[in-house]
Amino acid sequence: MTVIDRPASFYFDLSSPEAYLAAERILLLLPGPAEWQPLLASALPGGERSKGMRSQRQQEAFREQIARRAEQLQLQPLRWPDPFPFDSTLAMRVATYAKSIGRVVPFAQAAFRQAFAGGHSLGDPDHVLIAAAACEMHPAAVLRGAELRSVQRELASATAGAAHTGIIDVPAIRVGERLFEGRRAVEDAAAHMSDGVNPVARSAVVRR
Repeated sequence: MTVIDRPASFYFDLSSPEAYLAAERILLLLPGPAEWQPLLASALPGGERSKGMRSQRQQEAFREQIARRAEQLQLQPLRWPDPFPFDSTLAMRVATYAKSIGRVVPFAQAAFRQAFAGGHSLGDPDHVLIAAAACEMHPAAVLRGAELRSVQRELASATAGAAHTGIIDVPAIRVGERLFEGRRAVEDAAAHMSDGVNPVARSAVVRR
């Protein structure tokens, strides 16, 4: 089976530092195109992590782990937004609007970097608009787009649909019927797209 026969989808929420790390690698590593799909991670089965349901010790260990991975990937030093976690509802509505006009990838990249390289909360509309301006999205159009009922319905539908198909948290990558989740989602999806797959294992979920 060729890469073209297995289209990829990348599921993300701009509040997720793990999704940020995946977004910085996916265009470089995947051997074929991927559709970027905005979701509200807090509404997924594993979304309690996005809601901050961790002890202080767990939060500190988590932040150290993510910062180490960013350094290993030779990204900019990771700067944590204040507050973290933040409410990503507006940012994800804007991402959904950006998807409708063909700009979801540049907007998501700019917004992720605002959050985790710049240390700015995307719960603040100003920082969402700065990310939008970086990819030539007009602030007034962005705010109108985020308030459209069709955009809000699309985001809710995409989130519910992802949960229904077995996605429990972000980042996640689906290649055909195969689902990859966790810190190695990008690498495992890339290998799967490049090397082919045993038809018997095609419906498996890989979580690491």
